[in-house]
Amino acid sequence: MTQDASPGRVRISFPEISSRAWEHPADRGALVALRSLSGFDTVLKVYSGLMRERGRRLLYLASAVRVGGRQFRGVDALYTDCAGILDIPRRPELFVTMDPMPHAMTLGMDTPFIVVSSGLLDLLDDEELRTVLGHELGHARSGHAVYRTMLLSLVRMPMLLGWFPLGGWTLRAIVAALQEWQRKSELSADRAGLLAGQDLDAALRVHMKVAGGARLADMDVAAFLDQAVEYQATGDLRDSVLKLLNLELRSHPFSVLRAAELSKWVREGDYDRILRGEYPRRADDAGASIGEEARAAARSYRDGFDVSADPLVAALRGLGDGLAGAAGGLRDAVSGWVRSGRRPDPDQ
Repeated sequence: MTQDASPGRVRISFPEISSRAWEHPADRGALVALRSLSGFDTVLKVYSGLMRERGRRLLYLASAVRVGGRQFRGVDALYTDCAGILDIPRRPELFVTMDPMPHAMTLGMDTPFIVVSSGLLDLLDDEELRTVLGHELGHARSGHAVYRTMLLSLVRMPMLLGWFPLGGWTLRAIVAALQEWQRKSELSADRAGLLAGQDLDAALRVHMKVAGGARLADMDVAAFLDQAVEYQATGDLRDSVLKLLNLELRSHPFSVLRAAELSKWVREGDYDRILRGEYPRRADDAGASIGEEARAAARSYRDGFDVSADPLVAALRGLGDGLAGAAGGLRDAVSGWVRSGRRPDPDQ
């Protein structure tokens, strides 16, 4: 356990915790597969280190404020505690940049670093900021910057070499899949943020403030979460298509839906299991099964499909159920004919 800067608050630490503990199944399935491609990530890291990454770090070193024992001490204390809880011995550099818009990001591949805006510090209290710092540490620990760059490079490489023809719709489908994975990686990082802060109310307040600003007195958590239920269920097929179009090019899920997903993760018990120490360790990462994680990702999508109240999804689910029922009926009929030795009657 760790005693933080908040009087009386004791938080649980997670020795040797693997990032697989907080990764969303759809995110984790992709990451486990990509981590098995030894060598390619090393090439990307070297390239990034020689070019963009070094340039970006130098840019923030010259234009922003680096958090430490002499600058932004309060933020530094929170950041140090978050890194300790998530068992990150070599914490990434943290910079504060002057920008009234609240945002945070994790950059770099070989040596990740984190940037938060002054607008974010002004918007959040310490408990909320802890959640965001844990979120960004989760990105860094999962290697999202590395593997996102890897996937984009894999998409670009055939196009540059000219040996793999990609039609417009094919390319659009691939980009859409990458965007979907990136959105799932944000859900993973939200879970890391909750583990670092261990305060669900604070984590939900972050999403509320990002959606509606600092006037929390004018907002209500339950009503905010109700919006997610209404969003998923309201409207007809036209609204379903519009939802897809609204989401298509977004790198992050909508704030309301992120809050609902985090609440669901807690409600389903995974968060409490981690608090009890039931989580995967880094020592076991090399033995993670690609097939098992792929199946877990498929189950995650299937479960979401099965419970969705969205009209388009419900219609497709009904169509799928009807096809499955027809196939089952045909199978039963053929089995009956085989057992009875009768030939099927075409008039039946």
